[in-house]
Amino acid sequence: MNLPELGAFLRTRRDRIRPAEVGLPHGPRRRVPGLRREEVAQLAGLSVDYYTELERGGAKNGVQPSAQTVAALARALRLNGDERDHLFRLAERPVPPSAHGPSAHVQPALLGLLDRLSTTPARVITDLHETLVENDLARTLLGRSPARRGPAASFVYRWFTDPQARGIYPPEDHPHHSRVFVADLRAVAARRGRDTEVTQMVAVLRRRSEEFAALWDTHDVAVRRMDRKRIVHPMLGVIELDCYNLLSEDGRQRLLWFTAPPGSPGAEQLELLSVVGTQELDVTEPAPR
Repeated sequence: MNLPELGAFLRTRRDRIRPAEVGLPHGPRRRVPGLRREEVAQLAGLSVDYYTELERGGAKNGVQPSAQTVAALARALRLNGDERDHLFRLAERPVPPSAHGPSAHVQPALLGLLDRLSTTPARVITDLHETLVENDLARTLLGRSPARRGPAASFVYRWFTDPQARGIYPPEDHPHHSRVFVADLRAVAARRGRDTEVTQMVAVLRRRSEEFAALWDTHDVAVRRMDRKRIVHPMLGVIELDCYNLLSEDGRQRLLWFTAPPGSPGAEQLELLSVVGTQELDVTEPAPR
């Protein structure tokens, strides 16, 4: 691993980002034009000492960033696809697929919009409903997404294979969401063509879920762009919200955000989310995509 080169690359990428680009205040006493080390560490979910050691390019304490750490740094530093791949190679980690999967590189345009949605729950997901990144309000509303790999990383897969995944919605809403998930997945399958990841997921779901198989055989297709949702929150009860989807140009990633009409009960409940926070919640299953 070329630690000095890795450190130099991180430093130059940090220097070029302005605080406003990642939703941070500029401040009157900032001595550097770019981000501070502690700000990058915060954005990537790392300790300041660990990130500082990485950037210094030393071998102290056997610094060996994992693939998850490299992916988090790529998101925090808003790297484009080529830069993301270069960072993985410097860290001697396998370069992950750029379009899908839990370690996918979040498209900078969607990430930039997510940063600006500080007062509404929002997250970026893949077209197979794998959560890539989310803000604090999304975690408070929907629960923290579990760290899973393979098909189980997809909320659609868990919806049809794990009954606990459905607890986020009232039971009477389950048939609607099942239909929407299947119609959206069929649109994904058509767009990706003979994609192994999709075809294998469909084959497994047909075997494991009679409901999925019956819905798949209807051949209904519809890209999910907007939906009205009733979300079961452990402290605030049922929250009725509008969920909007903004698709990337290639359709493989989506920015989701949740809102409610001004003055509605849902709007009032959203205002309470920042007060409730996540520290008192015991939610292990993610919520709707």
